Amino acid sequence: MSLQTVLVWIVIGAIAGVLAESMVGGPRRTGLGTAILIGILGAFIGGWLFSALGIAIGGGLIGAIITAVIGAVVLLLVVRGVRR
Repeated sequence: MSLQTVLVWIVIGAIAGVLAESMVGGPRRTGLGTAILIGILGAFIGGWLFSALGIAIGGGLIGAIITAVIGAVVLLLVVRGVRR
């Protein structure tokens, strides 16, 4: 894995994590590092979910961000539901 690939993952994770946290609502208690982690995990969850449902968003940066945001929203909703 190249440095460029890692940087792209970090950027997509940051964008997706911050967007997902703002969509789910509530106070933003996490830092940028946690938002990146949420976004990266969301990308895996979104990719798995879309694959299981037979949905294809498309390739490229925008498709990756959309997939990661949707997966991160699912992740945050599950985590917040478990905490309650």
